[in-house]
Amino acid sequence: MTVPDFHAAKARGVRLTVLTAYDYTMARLLDAAGVDCLLVGDSLGMVVQGQADSLAVTMEEMIYHTRMVTRGARRALVVTDMPFMSYQVSPQQALENAGRLMKEGGAHAVKLEGGVRSAAAVTAITTADIPLMGHIGLTPQSVRRFGGFKVQRDAGKLMDDALAVEAAGAFALVIECVPSDLAARITEAVKIPTIGIGAGPHCDGQVLVTLDLLGLFDELRPRFVKQYADLGREVTRAAEAYCREVREGVFPAEEHGYR
Repeated sequence: MTVPDFHAAKARGVRLTVLTAYDYTMARLLDAAGVDCLLVGDSLGMVVQGQADSLAVTMEEMIYHTRMVTRGARRALVVTDMPFMSYQVSPQQALENAGRLMKEGGAHAVKLEGGVRSAAAVTAITTADIPLMGHIGLTPQSVRRFGGFKVQRDAGKLMDDALAVEAAGAFALVIECVPSDLAARITEAVKIPTIGIGAGPHCDGQVLVTLDLLGLFDELRPRFVKQYADLGREVTRAAEAYCREVREGVFPAEEHGYR
């Protein structure tokens, strides 16, 4: 999958699939399943590091996790989030950090949050031929200003943000926690593919946090998540069985040793 493939998918009406990945093993599994795009999300601050939000995630951590994901991806486009305060200071800072994610992490593209307010940073990055995915609506790095993870309903602002990101050169746009009818209007208004998360069925593709989809993270359950498996319970059951067998002397058995 490439940036032109994303554009072609929208033109053909083919829905794009995006899931988060943070390590080599999960990247291999999701890539083999045919996922179009693996997002190395700064959501790792919550679902991997156990923090309350993504604000403390660093550039070095994003580079580290991107390296692992790109090693496991054979088909999928790998997009990496630019973490909080890696692009807000100046367009030059944004360009330098986007370049680090490409050179040191091996990312195929980067993603940053914000519309009109981030347009200068988007322009700086895309002018250097670094593919960039935008992100509007509920932008998690703005959680303190929003007062929590809340649905965004300002239609005028959201449309302005979408058009600004497109004009600045983004190849795709994540729309998060926006009413379905508004997301549909934005999708119709822009020529680049829209990727929805909590934005209804009318976007050009969808993204979810993989650990939510698999039932491996239950500390936060957004309404827009559909859980396709309950692997968290299976992991606990397997670990309980292992502990029981070790304590009872059942494992390891003769067949698990060497002669």
